[in-house]
Amino acid sequence: MAKEPHQSRVAILQLQVSKFWSDDLGLTLATIATAALVLVINPLQEAGLAGRIFFDLMMVILMITGSLTASHSRLTTITVVIAAIATAVVLGAGRVHPTPLVHQLGSILSTVTLLLYVYIVVLVMFRGGPVTWSRIQGGVCVYLLLGMAWASAYQFVEQRYPGSFQFVSFPADIDQMTSKLTYYSFGTLTTVGTDISAIRPFARALTIAEAVVGQLFPATFIGALVAMAMQSRAKP
Repeated sequence: MAKEPHQSRVAILQLQVSKFWSDDLGLTLATIATAALVLVINPLQEAGLAGRIFFDLMMVILMITGSLTASHSRLTTITVVIAAIATAVVLGAGRVHPTPLVHQLGSILSTVTLLLYVYIVVLVMFRGGPVTWSRIQGGVCVYLLLGMAWASAYQFVEQRYPGSFQFVSFPADIDQMTSKLTYYSFGTLTTVGTDISAIRPFARALTIAEAVVGQLFPATFIGALVAMAMQSRAKP
């Protein structure tokens, strides 16, 4: 009998979380948080701007609740939670005891976690229902998350194989490296180009892959949304 009130509270919480994402508010907030990270926090982090932890925490909460709604698999939710916590712990440890191994592990975990975030947002975007403006925002969020994931992968390559990238001014610390490689990543994703160059083979391979994804993603995403809209209108 004692379990029934607890189960009732859990059911109510799950219903509220589901409504939050079914109204697509989750996609909007995830897009805003990601855009703030990419367009404001990362560029200014090089100058010592604080506040990134707030947006990181918002992303963690949004993606965990999104995984509860988008996937019926408990394994997916557990994987997202473990990856987010492990990434936060390792990155925090890198601040307290900065060592090459800890920084490399943090870059790997960041890449994996960001790709899991991409997976969660895609699941939410392409669930049943009409195509809304928030779903289009979700596509923007995925695009930004891909750029951030590649930036973390570039960071690992540079940490593991120093000199993989040629900088105009070499980053003095981990924050500057993150800022510079995020700039490089989005310059590559949008094929605009930057003043940073990939030198070593691993760095060049990642750069080519990101440039290809940057060209294919918008066309694929638009085509998928058009197909969803047509199916939605075709239903009586």
